[in-house]
Amino acid sequence: MSSNSEEKPDELSESRAKELELDESEQREVDELGRAKAIVIHEVIRLEGEHELQRPSLALAFSGLAAGLSMGFSLVAEGLIYSALPDESWRILIASFGYTVGFLIVILGRQQLFTEKTLTPILPLFNKFTAKKFGRVMRLWAIVLASNLIGGLIFAAIIGYTEIFSEDVRQGFTQIARKELQGGFGNLVLRGIFAGWLIALLTWLLPAVPSSRLSIIIIITYLVKLAGLAHIIAGSIAVFYLIVTGSITWGEYVGGFAIATLLGNIIGGVSFVAALNYGQIAPQNR
Repeated sequence: MSSNSEEKPDELSESRAKELELDESEQREVDELGRAKAIVIHEVIRLEGEHELQRPSLALAFSGLAAGLSMGFSLVAEGLIYSALPDESWRILIASFGYTVGFLIVILGRQQLFTEKTLTPILPLFNKFTAKKFGRVMRLWAIVLASNLIGGLIFAAIIGYTEIFSEDVRQGFTQIARKELQGGFGNLVLRGIFAGWLIALLTWLLPAVPSSRLSIIIIITYLVKLAGLAHIIAGSIAVFYLIVTGSITWGEYVGGFAIATLLGNIIGGVSFVAALNYGQIAPQNR
């Protein structure tokens, strides 16, 4: 019994191969397939990140602006569902599905969303760190974040200054938005970390199961909303609505939401990358 427990993994594989009557080439193929999946996904995302780091600033800005506008439909869909339901404890369970709409449009439409960019451009940087590449990552982050927020502000202004939606729906927007501001600075950072981690996980999962992209996006983003986690773009659009309608000030947005949430999202996304690289990818490359 003790001798078997001390047996090395390779020896166990050889023993199992003999039981299954696998020849040497077949056993080698099993070993390669078993190790390949994480590395393949890593390389798909890393190559995408390399491509994004080379994209012109104007292209990034227009894509980021489109993403910011598209993310506004998360607030619209959630508000429409929320206002149509009675004020019961289960209301949030159904209304939260509306939150997934903006993410579906952005991700399936290949638009640039900041929280996704806490993963894709960081993989090339971790793979080979250089000052030049670090500068490109900062350029991409700054352009995408700024254009996302500008697009979100435009969308919030449109629904806030016009009467496209009924008063009941507008009240729903306000109630949803106020929940984004709940909790102090530390609480928002933690909520941002978990949101950043989940969105990075979403980005990692999509190449692994291309046939299930729709369900993965819905499940992960629904969880983000249901758990009350803080997403810098989706949350900012909701809070922008409060600013546009005169409910809060810009200072309350920056100090009471934006800084803490942005910090948390970056920590969560980059931590996920670090875990991938040094937890399961780097050891296989030694």
